[in-house]
Amino acid sequence: MLGRDKILAMVEISQKRLLEYRADVYRYAPGMRLYDVKDALDYVNERGFIFFWPKKGVEMPSLWTAVAGNRPVPNEHDDPGNISWEWKDRMLDKKVWYYARVLKHTNTFISLETAPFFYALTPNFGSPAEDFEDQYRSGVLPLEAKLVFEALYKEGPLDTISLRKSAHLTRRSSDSGFNRALDILQMDMRIMPISIAEAGRWRYAFVYELVHRYLPDVVEKARFITENQARQHLVLKYLASVGASTAKTTASLFHWPLDKSEATLKTLAESTQAVVPASLENENATFYAHRDLI
Repeated sequence: MLGRDKILAMVEISQKRLLEYRADVYRYAPGMRLYDVKDALDYVNERGFIFFWPKKGVEMPSLWTAVAGNRPVPNEHDDPGNISWEWKDRMLDKKVWYYARVLKHTNTFISLETAPFFYALTPNFGSPAEDFEDQYRSGVLPLEAKLVFEALYKEGPLDTISLRKSAHLTRRSSDSGFNRALDILQMDMRIMPISIAEAGRWRYAFVYELVHRYLPDVVEKARFITENQARQHLVLKYLASVGASTAKTTASLFHWPLDKSEATLKTLAESTQAVVPASLENENATFYAHRDLI
């Protein structure tokens, strides 16, 4: 009992310490920045998953801030920090990471080692096509998602313009439905952008493909990961990046039920020395902190 009591003892964390920790992890300091695409790949593999751009109100490291520092994304296209955009485009078809709108409707880089843990929590259990059809028939998925999925399933990779045509969603009134379908299918890890095509008005469009065809190893590895293993792995990676978080914030990021988030954090605190309950200066909620922050 003494060991368990020690693990569960509440620790106190100052706001100053938390900000210092995140500044180091997020690579804010000039000497810690990413300077080439290899640095970017190493950073994604180190962290497990990061955002492409910072998202207001969501605490997560991003490629932009690791390149440009802690400042807003500017409108100027020639800003030095925008080299991160070029890296993303150049590596999109190299299968060196998983890139899609997976978390918070935000473009997210996920290491290929971590991607199976995300996939293990998706609604994809057996045959991707059969799983999709079952969910559509149950009313979980909108018609637009069905049309987009089927177009890619039948025709293979398609750029955004061609995909809209193949899915019969070219009318202006279909804009929101098509974009919502892309969001849903990416969050469920059913489709992902795999390259850039010179298409459309701006001669720039993502080419989409079905995940299970493009990255079959991710799907296969996910079969051997249980739900609890997946949640614990992802939460540990998350806490190692942000330092500390609450069950509510964790649930919001991963789009999990609150009880699943709470159970995962409590299990990690009780069964490992990597996570401890914590109080944060000027905050009333219970936080869970990664040991590296302590």
